[in-house]
Amino acid sequence: MNDFYQLSATSLQGQSIEFNDFKNKVVLVVNTASQCGFTPQYAGLQALHEKYHQQGLVIIGFPCNQFGKQEPGSAKDIEQGCLINYGVDFVMMSKVDVNGEHAHPVFRHLKSALPGFLTRKIKWNFTKFLIGRNGEAIKRFAPFTKPQQIEGAIIKALKSSNT
Repeated sequence: MNDFYQLSATSLQGQSIEFNDFKNKVVLVVNTASQCGFTPQYAGLQALHEKYHQQGLVIIGFPCNQFGKQEPGSAKDIEQGCLINYGVDFVMMSKVDVNGEHAHPVFRHLKSALPGFLTRKIKWNFTKFLIGRNGEAIKRFAPFTKPQQIEGAIIKALKSSNT
């Protein structure tokens, strides 16, 4: 079994989410923040979710306050902001660290599978990781890469049948 499927995280609502439930799905993991210059990407992520969810795309947002303290709010603040400002209804997890000693296991795994340019560290909010239907990490996208720019990679992953 792929290591990705052995991971889990806690949703903003406090529920445990087992990544084993995402077998045979294409997953896009994004570290998010509500007070960042890239925050409008929530709209693009939601558009991808609406367009491809029925085909097997799962988007998972992980709020993070490690970059410029741009996610200072509580789980309720984050949830309300995502819903009210961007209509987000894809999976949002509880706030995590993505770098350092307390980095969430999901991000430890993804950074190991897809090291970034010059460093494994995540450099800023809205770094995106695309995971294929077989649980293998496919590609890492920089924060400035807009969701619509990765649509082709998502379509290709969705069409792949290597499960």
